[in-house]
Amino acid sequence: MISLDEAVTARLESHGERFEVLIDPDAALAIKRGEFDDDLAEVIAAEDVFENASRGDRPAEEDLETVFGTTDPLDIIPEVVERGEIQITAEQRAEMQERKHNQLVTTITRNAVNPQMDDSPHPPERIERALEEAGFQIDPMEPVENQVDDALDALRPVIPIRFEEVTMAVQLPADYAGSGQAQIREFGDLEREEWQNDGSWVGVLTFPAGLQNDLYDLVNEVTSGEGDARVIKDKDELRTR
Repeated sequence: MISLDEAVTARLESHGERFEVLIDPDAALAIKRGEFDDDLAEVIAAEDVFENASRGDRPAEEDLETVFGTTDPLDIIPEVVERGEIQITAEQRAEMQERKHNQLVTTITRNAVNPQMDDSPHPPERIERALEEAGFQIDPMEPVENQVDDALDALRPVIPIRFEEVTMAVQLPADYAGSGQAQIREFGDLEREEWQNDGSWVGVLTFPAGLQNDLYDLVNEVTSGEGDARVIKDKDELRTR
């Protein structure tokens, strides 16, 4: 379950009665779009249906039976959300907008590069400033992934940017290969790998281009600065043998 502070109220008025439930705002929006497939018990603040949630008043069981054909809250809650309205306070809306704005910046930072600077990643601060300059406002009622393209359209007149993946080869010296390769292989899609005769490990990975600096940092961390990583421009270089 979630806390009351995290929940919004979904309200349905039917048969002259009012029914309210307390649920995570993103889960409520997913239910309305028919895209919710998680555990309902984990995204509600109370396994209950209210007549007035703020007062804790509950409807009569016969009213639940009349409107929903059941008194089971876990059956009723999705129906209230789907058929009713989501009540969001100004404070909740502002919090959702800030959270989704941060998610948007993270998504763009992870995936975007600067084509005028040899496809180097854009730092988050630059994305933040460019979004502000472009006047882009994220919609707190829509999934972040549905708004990325609009955000990119707004950013392109402000900064050179495009989404791209990068392929990089990583070499770990023998002293660090055993433990280090496990962390490196989880960083992206492993295209090739090879254990060298001297015990070193070579791996080729593809991942969002904005994470290049993160990979360099990881290689330095797991090898105490003795590893190597480089961008592969030609796909023919994917052959490690």
